Amino acid sequence: MKAVWNDTVLAESENTVVVEGNQYFPHDAIKVEFFKKSGTKTTCSWKGIASYYSVTVNGKTNTDCAWYYPEPSDAAKQIKNYVAFWNGVKVVK
Repeated sequence: MKAVWNDTVLAESENTVVVEGNQYFPHDAIKVEFFKKSGTKTTCSWKGIASYYSVTVNGKTNTDCAWYYPEPSDAAKQIKNYVAFWNGVKVVK
């Protein structure tokens, strides 16, 4: 699987995990040079507190387009250290 935005591959892995229809990529599969942690946090009733990344590619920024659960609940422990995408980031095979 690949996560692509602004004609650039942001992450690529054969070991994604699908939760609620979202592909979660292992953290070591993301190209960290494009990612910057943001201060945004949201809460999921069963996964826990999500943190976000903004991505900058070729001078364009996609704010809060990737999220992860640094300390997910026991029910979501399979996505610890995994990153998912939205807001225009395409996930393709």
